[in-house]
Amino acid sequence: MKIQVKHFGARMLRISDIVRRDEFSENVSMEKKTVTLNSQEQQRIKRLNEHMAGLLSIKQVAELMQVSERQVYRWKASYREKGVEAMAHKNRGKANPRRIPDPMREHIVQQAKGVYAGCNQHHLRDLLEEREGVMISRSSLRRILEEASILTPIPAPKLKHRLRRPRYRQEGQLVQIDASPHAWLQERGPRLSLVGGIDDATGKVVGAIFREHEDQHGYFQVIQQMVERYGRPLALYHDRHTMFPASDHHASQHESVEEQLRGTKTPTQLGRLFTQLRMTSIAARSPQAKGRIERLWGTFQNRLVSELRLAKACTLEEANAVLQEYLPRFNARFAIAAAESTVAWQAWPDELSSQDCFCLQEQRSVSNDNTISYKGQRIQLLPDEQRISWARCKVMVHEQFDGSIRIVYQGQSVPSRQAPPDPIHHRHQEPPQPSAAVEKTKAQPKKGHTPPANHPWRKRAVVSSRQ
Repeated sequence: MKIQVKHFGARMLRISDIVRRDEFSENVSMEKKTVTLNSQEQQRIKRLNEHMAGLLSIKQVAELMQVSERQVYRWKASYREKGVEAMAHKNRGKANPRRIPDPMREHIVQQAKGVYAGCNQHHLRDLLEEREGVMISRSSLRRILEEASILTPIPAPKLKHRLRRPRYRQEGQLVQIDASPHAWLQERGPRLSLVGGIDDATGKVVGAIFREHEDQHGYFQVIQQMVERYGRPLALYHDRHTMFPASDHHASQHESVEEQLRGTKTPTQLGRLFTQLRMTSIAARSPQAKGRIERLWGTFQNRLVSELRLAKACTLEEANAVLQEYLPRFNARFAIAAAESTVAWQAWPDELSSQDCFCLQEQRSVSNDNTISYKGQRIQLLPDEQRISWARCKVMVHEQFDGSIRIVYQGQSVPSRQAPPDPIHHRHQEPPQPSAAVEKTKAQPKKGHTPPANHPWRKRAVVSSRQ
């Protein structure tokens, strides 16, 4: 049965879903119906389908939908019996008995277009109550006027005087990071992205690197340059790219089932790094909010492009070499002194290892054969003094940016090596060709078995009769 959900109100969605009713009841006829579902009812159907597929339990569905388990059993029984239309509200499509009568609606529209034309909605409601004796709420009046396409004139907002935000007073209090894709090598080489960070108090470029594209590896390297040269800043100001930590409201809209059940959002790689280094993450709501680094890109696209052209840089490696040589000269020319001489850079925490911070980390579950799967390859975990078997353990895979991989369990490295290939990988190999003798044997037809003359089947059957 093909269910077409039409647009109905601001909270409705348009979906087209194929529901196999024969999985729930063999006696239900297959016919085409139109059902209107809101987002909450669609969410119920999604969770019930996941439960029937064995992905969620009744208790988990009840927690996700914030209802009792008994209510989930009721939904499940109705869903099995009636299908998708069981989730729709029974009053949908019926007229509300408390609806304002049509004659009164027409009277209000006539008065709004005639005598009281130009009055705002609040004033119009007061006039209808005082002069016409019509008692109506402001929200109901607004809906009636919107249905009749009568809009209240709204005066243009007054222009606001905006002030430029002052710089932070100490160096290291705030660092703005961003990336700028541009034809930095002009026609001599590929299009690159410049990833960098600038200190808000001094305008000093604290780290920069050319990358083929804007990626988290580039931001990791910029932060590593900054930490090694100056220290840890108190806060990082960035845009709302998905690789950065999202705000609470934005993150709650894209949580997975596991994250909803756990009650916490899985951090991104950069979010995990910010937490380890105890740096505050601030997401800008517009490019103008981080105007200092946006203006830096305008300066670089003028001066740095010329520096790369004069150095005849044509590759990514040559561009990075020119960039590292140019940054000290740029800071000496454009950086200014902070309002306060005290710097806010923080020292590196003694309990942290840079090898554990500046890498990609992912969790894996160890199989019964002490292997894990990571990016299409099998890694064999070896026994050590701590454990003999790692089966069913949760380990962390640390992938360094040079390509090396390290397995960590509870802060300790686990010895490992490349595992033998899985036998399933050899299924697509060409089967061995049979020999000529086998081919000759297969070509000969198989003869049927002929029973001998004294076989019981050839004897006459003896029927005994009992009185």
